[in-house]
Amino acid sequence: MRTPFFSSSKPSTPSHNSSSPHTFCETLLDETIENAELIIEKWDLDSSSVSTTSYNRVANLFRDNPLEAKQLLNAVNDLQHAMQFVIKDSASSKLLVRAHNLMQIAIRRLQKEFYTILSGSRYFLDSETVSSRSSRSSTATLSSLSDEDEVSEDNNNNSEIEKVSEVVMADLKSIADCMIGAGYGKECVKIYKLNRKSVIDETLYYLGIEKAISSQIQKMDWELLEIKIKNWLSAVKIAVTTLFHGERILCDYVFSASDNIRESCFSEIAKDGALTLFLFPEMVAKYKKLSLEKMFRVLDVYDAICELWVKIELIFCFDSMEVVKSQAMISLVKLGDAARAMLSEFESAVQKDTSKAVPGGGVHPLTRYVMNYLVYLGDYSDAISEIIVDLPISLQTSLPESYYLSMTTEDGDPPPSVVALRLAWLVLVLLCKLDGKAQLYKDAALSYLFLSNNLNYIISKVQQSNLKLLLGSDWILKHEMKVKEYMSKYERMGWNKVLMSLPENLTIDISSMEVKERFSEFNSSFEEVYRKQSSWVILDQKLRDQVKVSLANKLVPRYRTFYEKHRRELVRNVIGMESTVRFAPDDLQNYLSDLFHGANVSVSSMGWSGTSSPSVSTSMSSSNRSR
Repeated sequence: MRTPFFSSSKPSTPSHNSSSPHTFCETLLDETIENAELIIEKWDLDSSSVSTTSYNRVANLFRDNPLEAKQLLNAVNDLQHAMQFVIKDSASSKLLVRAHNLMQIAIRRLQKEFYTILSGSRYFLDSETVSSRSSRSSTATLSSLSDEDEVSEDNNNNSEIEKVSEVVMADLKSIADCMIGAGYGKECVKIYKLNRKSVIDETLYYLGIEKAISSQIQKMDWELLEIKIKNWLSAVKIAVTTLFHGERILCDYVFSASDNIRESCFSEIAKDGALTLFLFPEMVAKYKKLSLEKMFRVLDVYDAICELWVKIELIFCFDSMEVVKSQAMISLVKLGDAARAMLSEFESAVQKDTSKAVPGGGVHPLTRYVMNYLVYLGDYSDAISEIIVDLPISLQTSLPESYYLSMTTEDGDPPPSVVALRLAWLVLVLLCKLDGKAQLYKDAALSYLFLSNNLNYIISKVQQSNLKLLLGSDWILKHEMKVKEYMSKYERMGWNKVLMSLPENLTIDISSMEVKERFSEFNSSFEEVYRKQSSWVILDQKLRDQVKVSLANKLVPRYRTFYEKHRRELVRNVIGMESTVRFAPDDLQNYLSDLFHGANVSVSSMGWSGTSSPSVSTSMSSSNRSR
């Protein structure tokens, strides 16, 4: 049992009934030393006596005999208190020497126990196990354990591993508190640093985090560097949220008796590894072979640091760890600079593109490339918003501001985000280039078909990605109306000649000669347009069907009305009829259905060799027989 320092366990004898403070202190010190000696000498590592040999065979005192461990800690605390009191009252130097020697024996034993627990309980001190504990301080301290070494009922819901982990941590804390209180904190910290620093270094090594030299990174092929980046992305979350977080919890708990010690200790074991971890992103940002396609890996690294930033600040909050936060921030800034430069380069590359227009008015490769790029950018909206907040938009276009007005909102609605404005601007840059490429076509109708195809593709990419949320429904609606406008102009430019070949008023009577002229004009204009547009393409099936239906609705009913009205007259004048009427109304529908697939159809393969089509011949023969 622990003997209170200020209450004697036995009555005072006459030999000690001196009123001298010096004698009184010597008596108290002597009693305390005797009580401590009974406990401490049992665990003397250097003793060869038979009585202590059996005790020294105990591999882990705190695990195998927690009651004895508790008594040892109490003895050290009592001895330390007695020594401090006697020094204050100028006690006998001989007693102090004796007490000091006992203290050395006890400290050596505690050092051995501290080392044994740290090295032998790594599994239970695993960072993942420690970091999974709640932020509350563990209630399982050594002093709260019963003689039967039972864990507090508050922890009954914990797993067995967590229970053992809490007991091990409590043992370490008890030893650390005792050694620090006795003035041997430096010896305790030295053991802790050596053990836990090796844990951090080994874990980082297994995670693939190694010290890298900037010159080596610069010489790497991108394929190898990308592998390292992917590995870093997988490792950094584990390193921050599990490894360093767990080590911080463990260090704070074990050395809670001293703020200075826990700060210096955590700094010593974690600083080197953390600097290695956060230096790599800066090297990536400075990689000289970064190109536009590599921007998304840069954003991945940027995003990873941003997502972990709150934890980084909490874990490395000590003044001595400011260098770690500083390195993480430097990497973040450098990555942002690199991404900003690549974004500007991307915009410039689009503006400077000199590729030719594509045959058939299809979707231009530039459109595909830019929109795929923007779709990826939309997935990094949080990172992009921070990166481009100070990146101005250089207005170098003659297009009206109405484009930007489509991004505005009603009164009271929040303004569009900087990401939305930037993405809308980049789409505008693309549309400007497409306008220029459309002018390369010699046929105005093909120009508008080209613009329709490409703008429709842009809208579809927006609707199928995160860009839909960023640009908004108003933006989409405005540009869908623009597609309809382009298609209307295509129809007018491409088919107006065919429509104008028929009389404006289809119900009035006209001469046979004029009928023949009208049919002849229709035949030639339709053949010309069909021949020209047989290689044109509309890639989107929905848009293609809409255009076909629109053309059929404009053309077929008018032709059918004209055809039906003048068919009998043509039958009466059979001579030359087949060369005059080459298309039945149903033929037009069939021919239109074959358009916009990009397959060039020859005139002869469609039966346009100068005679009427089979459908027309059959129709006319049937009409003859009916008469």
